[in-house]
Amino acid sequence: MDRKATVLSARRDLITGGIVFAAIILFAGNGSAVVRQFVDTVTGVGDGADRVLTTALLLNIALLLFGWRRYRDLQHEVVERVAAEQRANSLAASDPLTGLLNRRSLADQGAALLETATARGRAVVVLMIDLDHFKTINDLHGHSVGDRLLRACSAALHNTLPIGAVTARLGGDEFACAFLVDPNASGHIDAIADGLVSRLATPFELGDTRAHVSASIGIARSDQDCPDFDALMRRADIAMYAAKKSGRNRMAWFDASMERELQLRNAIETGLRDGIPRGEFVPYYEQQIDLATGHIQGFEVLARWEHPSQGVIAPDIFIPIAEESGLIADLSTSVMRQAFEEAKSWDSGLSLSVNISPSQLKDPWLAQKIVKLLVETGFPANRLEIEITESALFENLGLAQSIIGSLKNQGIRLALDDFGTGYSSLAHLRALPFDRIKIDKSFVLSMTDNPESAAIVNAITRLGESLSLPITAEGVEDAGIIEQLKAIGCHKGQGWHYGKPMTVNQVRRLLAEQDMLTPGRGPAPEASAMDYSKRIFGN
Repeated sequence: MDRKATVLSARRDLITGGIVFAAIILFAGNGSAVVRQFVDTVTGVGDGADRVLTTALLLNIALLLFGWRRYRDLQHEVVERVAAEQRANSLAASDPLTGLLNRRSLADQGAALLETATARGRAVVVLMIDLDHFKTINDLHGHSVGDRLLRACSAALHNTLPIGAVTARLGGDEFACAFLVDPNASGHIDAIADGLVSRLATPFELGDTRAHVSASIGIARSDQDCPDFDALMRRADIAMYAAKKSGRNRMAWFDASMERELQLRNAIETGLRDGIPRGEFVPYYEQQIDLATGHIQGFEVLARWEHPSQGVIAPDIFIPIAEESGLIADLSTSVMRQAFEEAKSWDSGLSLSVNISPSQLKDPWLAQKIVKLLVETGFPANRLEIEITESALFENLGLAQSIIGSLKNQGIRLALDDFGTGYSSLAHLRALPFDRIKIDKSFVLSMTDNPESAAIVNAITRLGESLSLPITAEGVEDAGIIEQLKAIGCHKGQGWHYGKPMTVNQVRRLLAEQDMLTPGRGPAPEASAMDYSKRIFGN
């Protein structure tokens, strides 16, 4: 009930009370006179009751009855109001589905636990619990089964945690609990967390449905320089995500390195968001060589981050974060645009190879975006080779077939990258129109010392011959590898034996020396990130 309604109800009650009080006074004053007159009339002494007094008495009686009924209604209203307030307080403090505390109540009770722990010389432990693959249960069986599973998991938590533990559902499939422990009882905490992992991994019988889930649990404790309950929750949450990253269905204790890693990740993501439009991410070029003649046949485009203060940053640091944050498409587009603009002035016999990440292969418009870049930059489609890893094909083979088919129709060539490290399938090689196979460098690097690696390289080369697919060997780092590759019939390779990935100016110098560069396109002064931004993005 809002403030205005409360004021109006109070005024109404006050008026009703005043009317009843007046009726009682009138009844006391008039009632005795009317009764006396009535008695005199019955005994034959008087002339009968005065009509006005009688009417007033009846009116007093009616007002008294009205007051009594209003009093009874008020009592009922008070009871309902108290019940409604209790329900509101319960909803505000607890999760309506499971009956556990909600996030706000957990924060309040957690703060109280910390005060108790400080007074008693104990510690507070927080377990952050997230169900693994809970969405699959909802997708397969519906949300009603998912709700029953959440209630069953809540009951399992209640039965497994120590007496006095504070347990809450934070939302979705995420739970948290806090309890007091002896500071020296870390083994006891491990046993509780292991018990939760084991219990939640046990199938739940939900009527006619048997549901399988597991849990990732993060653990943090207050006696490790943790100032308040919010910080304790945040640390447990960081540890929980570390458990998920390590394979799920396990627990992980918080340590400071996790927080530093998270801060670094956030700094890299921020750098990606700021650096892509500024042109800080630029193409580097790795030579692809004809092993028989030593002539350059093309370059593989590799992304590098020319950070304004940190220098050149390798792709293994920022590419995974770009994929996780959804920035890989923008990064790839920026780097490809710069590479296409540069390479269109090279010798027409030189090709460009560009890697496409698995997340990009989920975009049904990928082929159209690449073709649009070719049109805008004027780079010929027949000089472009798109490299796709084996593992990327298995997430959505139908979509991958559609994208590959669209690229092939535009004259773009396709290479199956890192062959031998993923889910190698001859059926995929037969079903998808690849133009080339690239042998992963892990086999090539060790082929001179490891007979098994040499046998794998030889087998892949024979496979390529039988399917009429040329082979490119990655990881060529010495002359011995080159001789072995030529001996088994592999005619194209790339690796640091021919030089590390090169900047655009280094490539221009190399091509100018070999007369493979358009006149007037020689080495230019080293460009800054701002120069790239102005040239590519026009700002």
